[in-house]
Amino acid sequence: MYTPLFFIILINKISISIIITHEKGNHELNLHGWIIYNGYLPGNKFLDFAEWLQDAAFKQNIYTDIYKNNELLTFLSTDSLDLIRENKESLPNFVIFTDKDIYLAKQLELLGVRVFNSAESIEKSDDKIATYQTLAAKHLPIPKTIVAPKAFVKSEYFNPKDFRDSINSLGFPVIIKEAFGSFGEQVYLVHSMEEAFEKLFELHGIPFMLQEFISSSHGKDIRLQVVGDEVVAAMTRHSSNDFRANITAGGTMKKYQPSHEEKETAVAATRAIGADFAGVDLLFGPDNKPVICEINSNAHIRNMYDCTGINVAEFMIGYIINTLRIEDSK
Repeated sequence: MYTPLFFIILINKISISIIITHEKGNHELNLHGWIIYNGYLPGNKFLDFAEWLQDAAFKQNIYTDIYKNNELLTFLSTDSLDLIRENKESLPNFVIFTDKDIYLAKQLELLGVRVFNSAESIEKSDDKIATYQTLAAKHLPIPKTIVAPKAFVKSEYFNPKDFRDSINSLGFPVIIKEAFGSFGEQVYLVHSMEEAFEKLFELHGIPFMLQEFISSSHGKDIRLQVVGDEVVAAMTRHSSNDFRANITAGGTMKKYQPSHEEKETAVAATRAIGADFAGVDLLFGPDNKPVICEINSNAHIRNMYDCTGINVAEFMIGYIINTLRIEDSK
């Protein structure tokens, strides 16, 4: 463990850098970070998340810049990789990536920047089919899932009756879920073969899956915030008029003390996709056994704070500092 002896603050027009001199080997750790969010999404919740993280970093004497992803353009040529940006400041020591622009995240990694979360973990989280394949390979609890065959465009050869046996094996009601989506908006609960065929026609040409409906978790789930190998906060979400419990879909939330098994499951899910931190959604399976519904590599944290009073951003910044300190000492 390193014990800080003193701080030297260097100030210029662009940034404030903190140099921490440690007892062991006069080891220096100079931290400056970027926080990146998507500049094309409507509303303020994405900027709010970035500012929440920036404030937590500032409290730890770490200066960060906030960038929209459209302010950092990936440049590739035979001789170089670079970022095209208005501000020509040097690259940061780390990036907190709150977006799903995996190409930009990968570019930063290729340029030698430590990215939290990594491009690979964001990609696995964003693609729910990839998520379930990864979890299944680790023998973690998930709903029974059947992946639709790849179709590049809507095809005249598509016949929803090809799915009849698969749907019957899962039983009604059945979940039809798009591989990409947020806030529960691309998840559908269907109650009949006719309704299923109609939805399959609608979705044909995009990646989707069929999934068993966990009826014991109708309208309720658990959101656990994982940082490193620890669950730092948790809440239950409930909806009285929807099978989904998402807050954005009208659900309510309540502070929750997860069981040891629920915490172990959430941490194992986060570790499986290689994420540094994540919001893990668990369903209440039969006998209240946890079933993994989703892993969010860039889960927003304001609702968790409003519900529990726990500022997850502070844990995230602490984790980043400790991780960089360990990696820098190797």
